[in-house]
Parts: sequence; structure tokens; C-alpha cells
Amino acid sequence: MTVRGEKHVTQVGETRRELALDCFLLAGRIMMESGAETYRVEDTMIRMAVSQNMINSHCFVTPTGIMFSPSEELATRFVRVNNRGTDLERVALVNSVSRKLVAGEYTLQQAYEEMMIIDQTNYRFNIWVQTLAASTASACFFILFGGSWFNLPFPFIIGGIGFIIVETILTETRVKIFAEFIGAFVVGILASIAVYTGFATNLDTLIIGSIMPLVPGLLITNAVRELMAGYFVSGLSKGAEAFLTAFAIGAGIAVVLSF
Repeated sequence: MTVRGEKHVTQVGETRRELALDCFLLAGRIMMESGAETYRVEDTMIRMAVSQNMINSHCFVTPTGIMFSPSEELATRFVRVNNRGTDLERVALVNSVSRKLVAGEYTLQQAYEEMMIIDQTNYRFNIWVQTLAASTASACFFILFGGSWFNLPFPFIIGGIGFIIVETILTETRVKIFAEFIGAFVVGILASIAVYTGFATNLDTLIIGSIMPLVPGLLITNAVRELMAGYFVSGLSKGAEAFLTAFAIGAGIAVVLSF
């Protein structure tokens, strides 16, 4: 082979390697932003890398960033995770694409294009559908905790209002703890008004049922699972985030009840 031919092969190899790294890091970022567990993200990225003959690759994932090293000789790449939420459909779609890449059903270019589509598509339900789901959850928890059927409309309405306030403030300010504090505060105010005006009874049950959509259940579950799996950095980070959320909700309710 001529020198020019060897140079062309080298360039093609570097281009393919860069495309592979972009694909792995994009898959990992989408999964972390969508609420996937750390060990699942690392396992997915490593399996994708092995399918592309990167046998000695290493991956280190935290809730705020992902580092990936294709080998000991090549440079390590890093991508920052700026947003964190819950979107299990995106996690399932990335898993599906990664499995097809590993099985040889997708080429690397097809897998990267599918990842780009997943990254740019909004799979979340309309805000009003989410609010309806939050209202329904509040009403169900209210009954579960011993509330009366006669008062059922109040947690349904208050829970929905609290959820939509949190989503609106979070969209405008990007400060999660502040949005959750205000949402819990409004829930406490509305529940107190409903009880003290005589329209509803049992303030405690009404408040507890109404704030349930704000409780970080998935975050707490993932934090425990990360700690049990030995991912202490991610587990402690998610645990701290869950604690701050619980603190914001508790503080919002406590301010109302202190008067």
C-alpha cells in the first residue's frame, strides 16, 4: 500500500472512531438526562464500544458528566449532563438502538442518526395531560391515606395546581428547589383555605395527598439502587438531590402551618 493510501485509511479510521465516540457519549447523555441508573448507562456505553472493537474502553458516569476512554493510548472524551428529569420512553428507545447496534442490525452511522432523532424529539406528554395525571395521583393517594370520598375533588384540584406551578416556575427559573418550595407553599395555602372555610376536612390527609406528585420517588429509588450497586458518587449525589427536594417540600408546608 502506498503512503497516500495508508494516510487515507488512517483518516477513515479516525473519522469512524470519532463518530463512534460521539454516538456513545450521546447515548449516555440522553439516558442520564432521562433518569436512567448510572450502572445501566455505563453498561450500555461499554457494550456499544465492544461492538465497535473498542475492547479496552473505560467509562465513568456521574449525574453531571460522562467520561469515556476508548483505550489507554487514545484521548479521553467528556460530555456534560446539564438537565436531569424522568423520561423512561427515551431510555427505552436508546436501549433499543444500542441493542440493534450490538446485534449488527444497525450500522454505526444509522445508530448515531437514531440517537440524534431521539435527542431532538420531545416525547413528553402535553403539560395538561401531565397535570391531569398529577391530579389523579393526588386524589388516589388521598383516598389511600384515609381521606373521605366526599372531599375527593379537593386533592384532585390542589394537587394539579401544585404540579403546574412547579413546572411553570421550573421552566422559567431552572431552579428546582425554589419551584418545589413555591409549589408546596401554594398546596399548603389552598388546603388550609379549603379546611378552614368548612368545605373540606382533615387538613393533614389533604396536604399529604396533594403533594405526592412532587415527592422524588424515582430519585430516591435510584439513589438507593446506586448505593447498593457500589456507585457511591452517583448514589450520594442523587440522594442529596432527593433530600433537597424533600426539604423544599417540607419547608413550603411548614411555613403555611406555622401561621
